[in-house]
Amino acid sequence: MGAEDPNIVGGGVSGDVIVTVTLNAALNVTYTAEGFAAGHLNPVSRPRYRAGGRGVTVARVLRSFGHDVLAAGLAGGVSGELLRDDLARSGVPTAFTLIRGESRRLFRFASPEPASPEPASPEPASPAPDGPQLRFGEPGPYITTEELGRFAADYRALLGGAAAIVLCGSLPDGLPADTYGSLVTYAVEAGVPVILDAGGEELKHAIGHGPGLVVAETGSAGLDQGATLLRLGAGTAAVAAPDRVQVVTADAEWTARLAPQNPGVQSPGGLARGALVAGLVPGYLLGWSWPDRLRHALALAAGAWTHLPGEPGGRDHVDLDTYEQLLEAVLVEPKQTA
Repeated sequence: MGAEDPNIVGGGVSGDVIVTVTLNAALNVTYTAEGFAAGHLNPVSRPRYRAGGRGVTVARVLRSFGHDVLAAGLAGGVSGELLRDDLARSGVPTAFTLIRGESRRLFRFASPEPASPEPASPEPASPAPDGPQLRFGEPGPYITTEELGRFAADYRALLGGAAAIVLCGSLPDGLPADTYGSLVTYAVEAGVPVILDAGGEELKHAIGHGPGLVVAETGSAGLDQGATLLRLGAGTAAVAAPDRVQVVTADAEWTARLAPQNPGVQSPGGLARGALVAGLVPGYLLGWSWPDRLRHALALAAGAWTHLPGEPGGRDHVDLDTYEQLLEAVLVEPKQTA
């Protein structure tokens, strides 16, 4: 783990900190170019680096909104060092377990970005309107049994002072599909609530271990699957669709969406998924009503969280004016279950 982090005392966490876990963190590398021509040497800018992975994004959003966070997970090589350095510049403390392999890199070659703020997504998914983009992604590192064991020890040491654990994203090669299940169990046994944001086999193997809140992978479940997730072991389930989020608890359901008079505002799937997950965490810990939790989460996911392109520090930012406007635009519809 990173010994330089002030939030880590004697191998544990100092105070009530929200710990995010990203086991397949990525370093986003962006180059800008005036154009692309096959068969020619295309000059590009110097690279810009930004730490990525959904758990990293959750930590950024929570930190930008003033919450105490700690970004943990696996990181290695030069990419892992640059990833940690970028988070440090954003004011996010880290406690990554070091691995021998190189953290994966995601490359983007794009036209110059506009100077105005843009939605703060670590992995933009659509071309910029003023030019093409090229994207390349490396595979994640292979994690050895010894490295998994060291991470498990580090993770359990962090549980003592954690207010909550947020487990996010895919698993790198070498980790068994039930890895999240074990991490959920460790946290539950320590009395620490768990928010799990995963899909596929990772979700299948973890849900029966009792996570307090499950956020279904976008596109992996229909809105009617929330009740199924509860039956499988989730305390509460949130299922995100491109234009809305449904939450199912043991005795009630809510569906939240942006009012129709707000066309073009980014929906709570895709690019803003990390902001959506981060937005659900504070209300879960503080006992807000579900309508208030959903308004807060959708306001962040729909564009209140931004970063300023090209700024090396302090770029993560919550636009409070936009946030207040979006809070008013979120419609929450309750449906009492039988």
